[in-house]
Amino acid sequence: MLDLSYLTDFSRTHCIAICAFLVPANLLATSQTLWMVWQQRSLRQLSLMAAVASLYAIVMVLHVMTWLWIGVVMLPTFVLLGLGSTCLISNALRSPTCAIVDLSFRKGRIPGKILLAAIWLHSTLKTTLEKDSCS
Repeated sequence: MLDLSYLTDFSRTHCIAICAFLVPANLLATSQTLWMVWQQRSLRQLSLMAAVASLYAIVMVLHVMTWLWIGVVMLPTFVLLGLGSTCLISNALRSPTCAIVDLSFRKGRIPGKILLAAIWLHSTLKTTLEKDSCS
C-alpha cells in the first residue's frame, strides 16, 4: 500500500522552499500560456505549455491540501489555494478541446455538434430555471 505520510511530511517541512518555487512558476507558466493564446501559437505548443502550467498548479493545490488535512487554516493557505486553483482553471480553459472550439469560432464556423450542445444546454437551463421559479 502506498504511504503518503513521508511525502506530506516533506511538503510541510520544506514549505517555504516549495512555495518560493511554485508561486513564481505558477504565475510565469500561466502567464506564458495566456501569452501564447494571445499570439495564436500552434495547438501543439499551446497544449504543451498548458500541461506544464497545470502540473505546477496541481502540485501547489496538493501542497496546500497537506496543510488543510492537518487543520492549518490561515490566510496564506487560502491565498495559495486560490492562486493554484485560478491557474489550474485558466490552463484547463486552454486545453486542446477548448482551443479547437475557440479556433472554430474565430474562423466564423460553429461545428454542428457544438451548436447542438449549446442549444441543448440552453434549453435545459431554461427549463430548470422555469421549474425553480414556479416552486
